[in-house]
Amino acid sequence: MQQEAAQRELEELQHVQWRPRGVRGWSLPQLLWYLVFLQPIITEVHLRRKNVQFLFIRFSAWQYAGTDKLWAGLVTTLCEGIRHHYGPLPFSVYSVMGNKPLTTPGCCQREWHCRRRVCLGLLGLLAALALGVGLLYLSLGGHEHGHGHGGPGGSLLKVFGGAATTLSGSGLLMAVYSVGKHLFVSQRKKIERLVSREKFGSQLGFMCEVKKEVELLTDFLCFLEIYQRRRLRVVLEVTGLDTCYPERVVGVLNAINTLLSDSHAPFIFILVVDPSILAACLESAGNMKGTADNGYLFLNRTVTLPFSVPIMGPRTKLQFLHDAVQSRDDLLYREITGKPRPPAGGGGGGGGEGAQLLAVETQAGPEHAQGRVDAEAARSIQEALFCLHDERDCLYEYVPDNVVSMRRIVNTVPITVRLLQQQQGDLGGPTPRQAVAWVVLANQWPCRLSWALQCLEDRQQAGGAPEGRARLWDVFRDNSRELHTMTKALQNVLDLDGDPELFERFLGADFPFTVAEAQSLLRCTVNLDHSIRRRMGLIRAVSALKPPSPPKSPAHDTPHAADGANHVSRASPIGHAAGHASEAHHPRDRAHGSKPRPVA
Repeated sequence: MQQEAAQRELEELQHVQWRPRGVRGWSLPQLLWYLVFLQPIITEVHLRRKNVQFLFIRFSAWQYAGTDKLWAGLVTTLCEGIRHHYGPLPFSVYSVMGNKPLTTPGCCQREWHCRRRVCLGLLGLLAALALGVGLLYLSLGGHEHGHGHGGPGGSLLKVFGGAATTLSGSGLLMAVYSVGKHLFVSQRKKIERLVSREKFGSQLGFMCEVKKEVELLTDFLCFLEIYQRRRLRVVLEVTGLDTCYPERVVGVLNAINTLLSDSHAPFIFILVVDPSILAACLESAGNMKGTADNGYLFLNRTVTLPFSVPIMGPRTKLQFLHDAVQSRDDLLYREITGKPRPPAGGGGGGGGEGAQLLAVETQAGPEHAQGRVDAEAARSIQEALFCLHDERDCLYEYVPDNVVSMRRIVNTVPITVRLLQQQQGDLGGPTPRQAVAWVVLANQWPCRLSWALQCLEDRQQAGGAPEGRARLWDVFRDNSRELHTMTKALQNVLDLDGDPELFERFLGADFPFTVAEAQSLLRCTVNLDHSIRRRMGLIRAVSALKPPSPPKSPAHDTPHAADGANHVSRASPIGHAAGHASEAHHPRDRAHGSKPRPVA
């Protein structure tokens, strides 16, 4: 947008003779003169101007999430940003003495019109002040030189002189006082006072007062457009709205609609949000029932230019991953340089909590041995992080197109590698590539991975654990039907997972983790919420406690005897493996076309 504005400015200056005016520094007195004595006129020349200047204001809704009037924070941020950009003095003078730009019909080319009333009024006050001072001087001067002895003439001069001086001086002082009041009491403070009044806030006139402040701000920007000889657009970047309560979200969207209700308002709002979360907030808001039953339809009526960030290409994703890895250099300096850690017992007896944690981590060994451990950790961490942004490796394809998720993965890899190194020591185990792949797996599919681990744990407790060489994908596939029956109970957790097809390709082809490797990596996993597994274990335990099916009539028992055996074998708590085995012993069921019964 800045580049577009600069290009338009150059193109406009090639066709016109005038130059844009400034609003700061030595240009400030000229701006104040125009504010007081001249009135702008919207002409055809101004409407044809193509050069534009963007003013960017950032609004983080999360900072105002705790307030009842989040939309008021939006308006106050807008007013404060414009006030800070142009200075408090010009806006204060315009609030007291400014006038709304006029629109004249015809082909009038004059952009400024002299405010005769203001000029005449100011000249009258100055003349009255000069006359009053002169009369007071004559009365006091004549009395001192002995020309008067307090007669009627001298008293009359004092009365007229004092009255003229008082009236003219009070008029000028009131104007200066009004400007000073607006100088120290900004629009933000006015709106905050209105919000703090609970009785006034519940009245219908509250939004009217806020609308007046916004209109004053709009007129001021229109004045500056004509003065600077360029179009002005205030771009308000709204972020963090999808982290607020539903009622707060509705209030902000209503405030945006209020600000945009004027067709000439120079405002551009950029909503940086997740549409799915925002639509859910609109649908769950109590005060939007009947209006936003479908949150997406409400957003379509509000957003005039929808823009979804496209999917990252391979080069862009690799560049982001490389930048995220490079940002870890400050935290990995000690490991990369191989600098040994200080001894755990050094520095006296009072090592504190940090020394205790360091002692547990390093396990108190000789200095050269610890240096070797640190050097090996640095090599492993560098190898693991390099696998993330290596274009010859397929691992980056499973990393999401989200910078936050990228940084979360990059920040987790060094911790996982260090814990894995301390766990296995010099023995063989998962490689650094497998460690970073496991981190990506836990970050992208926490629900499906937790289900596979929970099924594996249940089999071990039942005494039917698979061999260590068995694939983790086979464990998940054998129990996927049971997970399908729990989709309603685990809907919120399933929403955390990524693409299911990529999960199958990840565990089935590119990274076929075995049961032994999964158990080894689970002990050093820090980015997987274990409460998900506990919830799944409770649901499976409750499902196993369901009462048996009611007995059937003798007429239906004979033709479905074999099928009933399959149903009993499938209800075993071990899983679906027994069910599949029982189906293999009854080929007649398949031959007769009988359908397998659903899992209980």
